[in-house]
Amino acid sequence: MNVREILLIGLGLVALLLVVSWTAHIVRRGGFALPKPLELGIGFVTNFFDTLGIGSFAPTTSLFKLFHLVPDERIPGTLNVGDTLPTILEALLFIGFTRSAAVEPVTLVSLIGAAVVGAWLGAGVVAHWPRRYIQVGMGTVLLVAAALFVMKNLNWLPGGGHAHALAGIKLAVGIGINFCLGALMTIGIGLYAPAMMMVALLGMEPAVAFPIMMGSCAFLMPFAGVRFIRFDAYALRAALGLAVGGIPGVYLAWRFFQWLPITAVRWLVVVVVVYAAIAMLRSAAQGRSGASLDSATT
Repeated sequence: MNVREILLIGLGLVALLLVVSWTAHIVRRGGFALPKPLELGIGFVTNFFDTLGIGSFAPTTSLFKLFHLVPDERIPGTLNVGDTLPTILEALLFIGFTRSAAVEPVTLVSLIGAAVVGAWLGAGVVAHWPRRYIQVGMGTVLLVAAALFVMKNLNWLPGGGHAHALAGIKLAVGIGINFCLGALMTIGIGLYAPAMMMVALLGMEPAVAFPIMMGSCAFLMPFAGVRFIRFDAYALRAALGLAVGGIPGVYLAWRFFQWLPITAVRWLVVVVVVYAAIAMLRSAAQGRSGASLDSATT
């Protein structure tokens, strides 16, 4: 059994972990409401473009904020729970069937493992954060995401090299960076754009970013998701919409639509993400003002 087969089996096991934990939680809650068409549509569209390398966290956060679907403090948990199964499907497709983007096994496993540890530690902290901390954190994150999209479109990011493996100091740096990216996933910072930048800066071929970033997310999100489920720090119906709508979106994008003009899509995403960032930070500022007023009147 080779490393690829072990990773594919591992993906099946972590998917089972999430499904069992999520099902048990739903039963304890006494059932669930079916997702609305809008929630299913958001899951389909955001995971469709996620498969093409756009990332889903920033666009999903923007749409949740635009349509007032999920309380701000529950958005990180909803993303990590709802997008897990579509992301696992992405990893299965890119690790199991996209042979041209092979990554040396030690490099791939090391980077994935670092992201998982970071996410496990991060989820336990973020699940207990107050609403305003989440708003400030995610507002800042969205502005960073928008900046990365702009830099990518203007070709300001490094182009990368030809390596398919890391060793020595470069491997250590990659492990450290992916650990941090795994932790940041739990406050809604998508891993895709930073992972692409990391791959390029370390001199690796840009195509190997796909199995690295999709494998990292697919393994870390079930563990982060289980912790958010445990603390009931997510919106159930919206998460179900992401999962149910996202799976067909992933498959269709991978199978038929890799020719889309992604640069044009990124410019659209920039507009939506900046709107959501401003709205999130404005909500945080209003919350702080309200808290100050309450303190002054007591």
